[in-house]
Amino acid sequence: MQNGFYSVTGAMVTQFNRLDRISNNLANLNTAGYKGQREIIGDFMRIFQQKRDVLPLQNNTVEASKFLNRSINRVPRIVDEYTDFGMGSMIKTGNPLDLALGDKNLFFAIDTPAGIRLSRDGSFKINENGELVTKDGFPVMSDTYLTNRQKITIPINAADISIDKNGRIEYIDQSAINEPVYLGRLMVVSVDDLHNLKPEGGNYFTVKKGRVEDEMKIVKRSSDVHQKMLEKANVNPVREMTALIETNRLVEMYQKAMTTQMNDLNNDAINKLASVRA
Repeated sequence: MQNGFYSVTGAMVTQFNRLDRISNNLANLNTAGYKGQREIIGDFMRIFQQKRDVLPLQNNTVEASKFLNRSINRVPRIVDEYTDFGMGSMIKTGNPLDLALGDKNLFFAIDTPAGIRLSRDGSFKINENGELVTKDGFPVMSDTYLTNRQKITIPINAADISIDKNGRIEYIDQSAINEPVYLGRLMVVSVDDLHNLKPEGGNYFTVKKGRVEDEMKIVKRSSDVHQKMLEKANVNPVREMTALIETNRLVEMYQKAMTTQMNDLNNDAINKLASVRA
């Protein structure tokens, strides 16, 4: 049994998984409201020890087995994954349907085919039915949506759409006397535990357990909705590129070590064993 081979293989798999996460962060540099994905790299020995400390079981493994497995147990691996909910910088767009949230624990509620999802991406638009939707065409929920299922619909003759810091939507009716007309209010929500959120495709979040609607809390007065602005991704491109280079170098190093284990050491062992005379 070649412990070195298994150790190098495990370490390489860890770097491949890390590489996927870095690539995803870099691919979403220009995605509004995107939150970077991070990982924590540890080893099996530390995880095993933490669990053993709370278990009423004695460690009866013989010393020889402990020595044999020690190198394998020290293989680096991803022990946890999490989302960095730090705020990204805001940019001014001038588009009245672009919205940014000024607190990291605030989200827009979106009605998707998979159920209610949360999003920080406020780049909204109006579809052919006059409804306020995401770039994927999913309805942006109003604060009364859960009770009456009424969508936010903006009339064709609407001008000067205004959304205040609490998400209240008004427009000027050009066919009337240019008086502000109230349309509704965006559903802006928060959650008790950000660690309970997990990312989904399309820059949406759901919960790890249960239903989103059970975990979210509607914020009546947020004062953190900013019109004509978008929140940029909170990904640092310099940091990600540095991590990308580091990961690629580690993969190359592990590849060379794997080649050494499989070819050089095996050939050396075979040649030496074959040369031993009875």
